[in-house]
Amino acid sequence: MSVPRIRKNDVVIAIAGASAGKTGKVLQVMRTRGRAIVEGVNPVRKTLRKSQDHPQGGFVQKDAALDLSNLMPYCPSCKKGVKIGKEKDGKRSVRRCRACRHSFDG
Repeated sequence: MSVPRIRKNDVVIAIAGASAGKTGKVLQVMRTRGRAIVEGVNPVRKTLRKSQDHPQGGFVQKDAALDLSNLMPYCPSCKKGVKIGKEKDGKRSVRRCRACRHSFDG
């Protein structure tokens, strides 16, 4: 599997599926599965069993995982999903927007 271009706390945009066009912050990246959980994107309703904490049971809304191929880093300068490239900045490698050179690594 290739190295994911998306990391935790990145802002991404969904480019496919029912949530296409929505943006959110990455909460978790599952590298072995090739999926990520993004805040506010791909919501699902999960049922809760009856328990002492929830005597009536019920539903809870949570964000489901999306495939990494359906996500693109969101560039605040370009205001759209962009491809990124790596450049050397001194001794460290920095991820940059290929269109406007905006840095994603602080």
